[in-house]
Amino acid sequence: MTFTRFNRARQNSLYLTGVLLCSIFAVNACTTSPATGEKVISFNTLAEEKRIGQREHPKIVKQFGGEYNLPKVKNYVSDLGHKLATISELPGIGWKFTVLNSREINAFAIPGGFIYVTRGLLTLASNEAELAGVIAHEIGHVTALHSSTRQATGKVAGLGTLAAGILLGRAGSELGSYIGRAGVQQYSQSQELEADSLGVRYLSRTGYDTRAMGSFLTKMRAFSKLENRRLGRPEDAMDRLSIFASHPRTLKRIERAIKTAARLRSGSRIGRVDYMAMLHGVVYGDDLEQGIISGRDFIHPLLKFRFTVPEGFRLINNQNSVVATNLEGSSIQFDMGPKTYNGPMTRYLKNVWASKARLNDVESIMVNGMDGAAGATTIQRRGGVFNLRFVAVRNKNNKIFRLLFVTPRLKTRQLSSELRRTTFSLRTLSNREASAITPATIRVKAVNADETIESIIQQMALTSFREQTFRVLNDLGPNENLRTGQLIKIVAKR
Repeated sequence: MTFTRFNRARQNSLYLTGVLLCSIFAVNACTTSPATGEKVISFNTLAEEKRIGQREHPKIVKQFGGEYNLPKVKNYVSDLGHKLATISELPGIGWKFTVLNSREINAFAIPGGFIYVTRGLLTLASNEAELAGVIAHEIGHVTALHSSTRQATGKVAGLGTLAAGILLGRAGSELGSYIGRAGVQQYSQSQELEADSLGVRYLSRTGYDTRAMGSFLTKMRAFSKLENRRLGRPEDAMDRLSIFASHPRTLKRIERAIKTAARLRSGSRIGRVDYMAMLHGVVYGDDLEQGIISGRDFIHPLLKFRFTVPEGFRLINNQNSVVATNLEGSSIQFDMGPKTYNGPMTRYLKNVWASKARLNDVESIMVNGMDGAAGATTIQRRGGVFNLRFVAVRNKNNKIFRLLFVTPRLKTRQLSSELRRTTFSLRTLSNREASAITPATIRVKAVNADETIESIIQQMALTSFREQTFRVLNDLGPNENLRTGQLIKIVAKR
């Protein structure tokens, strides 16, 4: 179903824009959207879309921590995705559905039928209909040719001010690459709404309850607010690593999409029991391969090291670095040098890592039996003058650990002792210590008659916000109680 009721004037304007651009630039730059039957600008054939997807797929998998390879999870997501894609307007393009081993709550699509959902998103959803709504939305982006249209929009806009003034009423910002931690592509509002409506269409065709799209969005917003509280940020701050960065959606928009598709009968399929069975045992939060945050500690059992940040700093585990920040503008970034190094560590600091910085007070240090070096500099940036302290430490395998401390100049002396303790908290783990560390996982159970929220949250393997996290994961309001026999998710240690 195309948009027959939503914003008809807008739709007509977009259609006329497409026709006009076709006549301006080239007939072969235009095609018909398989999902809507309308003319759109695209410089790629479906075969070219597939080649783009095949080229970018390995890069995306690497960027997002690799695939999550638990067979029951891979098969479940793939089967669900193909069921939805089969009833789409492009059933035969060779769809591929991948679960990324990332704690982030995200999902996206790239040309050629490549759809991605993160492990974090799976642990947040509570039934098959919610996951189906996410995947159906992403399928809608592909069948409506949104990626190639956005790419073409960027190319055309670069051809002159005439095109920039015509295109969709906005130039549309292109990232220049399909890869990005915040999301692969930022779609226009009209494209997001179109993908919502197409998602509702595909849910209806497969018998799912279309209201699941709205219920999951509500849960994502609740989880985002909780994460902001956990990280000491404003509750309404948008997480650049979440699904809201690439899909700026609102519950009101989802409701409008469902209302637009009101003539399509909503199915009744929810699929909660099967979904919860699939979810049992899935890693929650950080995986061993990425290192684990435990309170103020970052521990990497595979690379065998750990360190502790000061009180008031919140740790965030990114793909290639670990960052800790506080509310006063200070930060700590930890990463590892890309190569081994066996020369003097002061030389590494001055000539390799911080070669473009004018370091002062460069000195050799020893950190728990490891050779190291430290140096400092000052920079001016928006927000004032900041002091930077570079610390590089080499382990017995010549791997380089790097800590960069950034503090507002007026706060440096106050934090000096705490940051020094962070430096000297860096140490290697023994084999025994490393083997004792396990990730948290989702454990699914039915509520017993004598159990309460207060008793169950004692089982949650979290150091803070245990009840709030439990309620968000299990769709429970602030004052809602449990029912005997209800299936719930608990964050537990293996």
